[in-house]
Amino acid sequence: MSADRILDIAKRRGFFWQSSQIYGGIAGFYDYAHLGTMLKRKWESVWRGFFLSLDDNFYEISPSVIMPKNVFVASGHLESFVDPIVKCVKCKNVERADHLLETQLKQNFEGISIEDIEKLIKKHNIRCPKCRGELREIGELNMMFPIEVGTSDAAEAYLTGETAQGAYVNFKLEFDCLRKRLPMGLAVVGKAFRNEIAPRNMLIRMREFSQAELQIFFDPKKINQHPDFRKVSKYKLRLFPVKNRKKNKINEVSCSDVVKKLKLPKFYVYHMAKVQQFYLDLLKLPHKKFRFRQLSDEEKAFYNKYHWDVELDIESVGGFKEVAGVHYRTDHDLKGHQEISNQNMEVSADGRKFIPHVLELSFGVDRNVYALLDLAYEKEKGVRDVLRFPRMVSTFDAAVFPLVNKDGLPEKSRELQCLLVDNGLKVFYDASGSIGRRYRRVDEIGVAASFTCDHQTLKDNTITLRDRDSMKQVRIKLWDAPNVLKRFLRGEELPKLGKPFK
Repeated sequence: MSADRILDIAKRRGFFWQSSQIYGGIAGFYDYAHLGTMLKRKWESVWRGFFLSLDDNFYEISPSVIMPKNVFVASGHLESFVDPIVKCVKCKNVERADHLLETQLKQNFEGISIEDIEKLIKKHNIRCPKCRGELREIGELNMMFPIEVGTSDAAEAYLTGETAQGAYVNFKLEFDCLRKRLPMGLAVVGKAFRNEIAPRNMLIRMREFSQAELQIFFDPKKINQHPDFRKVSKYKLRLFPVKNRKKNKINEVSCSDVVKKLKLPKFYVYHMAKVQQFYLDLLKLPHKKFRFRQLSDEEKAFYNKYHWDVELDIESVGGFKEVAGVHYRTDHDLKGHQEISNQNMEVSADGRKFIPHVLELSFGVDRNVYALLDLAYEKEKGVRDVLRFPRMVSTFDAAVFPLVNKDGLPEKSRELQCLLVDNGLKVFYDASGSIGRRYRRVDEIGVAASFTCDHQTLKDNTITLRDRDSMKQVRIKLWDAPNVLKRFLRGEELPKLGKPFK
C-alpha cells in the first residue's frame, strides 16, 4: 500500500483532497469531501459515545479557537511550543530538522537538542533534499498562529495550538456548575492550528487539524485508585517501552502487572486499558497494528510525568505512527493559568484545598481517519477493491438496491430506504448499472451492509442483506431491516441475522 494509492482513492471517491486546489492550495491544509466528512463524523460520534460514558461526570464543551495571548503565556506555548529548523544556504529551503534526520538516518530524533542536530548534520554530511546545498542555519520556530482582534487598539490573540486550553480556562466555571465533584471530565472535539514547518503525509501532519481530547481533573492523592480497576486488572496492554526499542519488541502485560512492575498508577493504567479497548474491542482494529509507545524523558513534554503514545501501524506512511496519547499533565496547566490570570484554581474536597491534577486522553482525529483508510484498503486480486472500515464507522450505514430498475422494485426499494432513514440510519440508494457493479461501488467506499429488493420481495416482503467483507447474504423480513441492521453494525455475525441466501 502506497500513500499515492490512498490519495488516489481519497480524491476519486470523495474522502479528502488539498484545500483550495483550484488556486494551487497551501501545504498542510486539506478539505474533507462528502465521504470523508461522513467517516470523520462517524469516528467522532463513536469516540464521544465511548469516552463520555466512562463516568457520569464527563461532558463535552465547545470553547472558542481564538484566545487571548495570556492563555498561551500561561500554558507555555509562546515560550516552548517550538520545532527545530534547518535552512539551506543555497536555495533557502527550510526543513524541520528532526524529521530530516529521521528520513536520512531512519531513527527517531524527537526532542533532540539544536547542538546535537548540528553535530549529526556534520557527521553524516546531510544536505538539502531539494538542491543538495549545505545546511547551515539551525534554529527554532514557534508554531503558534498570531492574529489581531478588532480594528483600533487590536487585542493580541492566537489560534489555539491544542483543544486542551479550552478545557483548562473553563475548568473553574464548569466545576461550580457540575456540583463541585471530582473526577470531572471535559471533552473537546474541535480544531487546532500549528504552523508546521514541513507538513507531510497528507492528514498525518497538517497546519489546521481536528482533535478529540478528554481532560480528566482529579484529586492527585487518589491517582493510585480507580473504582473500576478490578474490571481491567487482567486485561493485557500492548506495550512498547523505551527499553525494548533496540529489540523492537512489543510486550503484552496485564494491567495489574503494569501497576506492579512498571510502577504506573491505577488511575492512569485504567484509562490506558479503555483507550486500547476503544481501538481493539470497539473499532475491532487488528491487534498487531496497535501499540502503546513509551516516550523517553527527552521526548516527552517536561510537564508530563507519564506519557505513552498510541501508535497504529500505517503502512503507507512507513509503519507505526502516533494517533493518540495518554498524558499525566500533573497540575501544570491549572497552576499556570492561576499564576497568569490571578484566578484561584483550587478546589475544596475531602477536607482540604488543592489544585486538581489532569489526565489527558488526546486523539488526532485526522490521523485516525487516515489510519482507517490505510488499514481498511484491500485489493482482492481479480475481484474488487474494498475498504473494510469497521462497521461502526462505515461511511453509510447501508446501501439499498432494487435488483432491476423495473417491475415495481425501485418503488419497493424506496419504501425500504424511507423505513431505514426514519429509524435514524444513513442510507445510500443506487439503481444504475448491474447489481454486481453496484455492489463493487459500495465495497470501494466502505459501506458494510447492502439490502436488495428482488422479485421475491414482491411475493413475501423479504429482502436480502449482504455483508461487504464476506460477500455472503441472508434473507430477512423487510420490516425487520432497521433492527437487523443495528445488530449487524454492533458486530453481530450474518448467520444469526437471517436465512442463508445464494
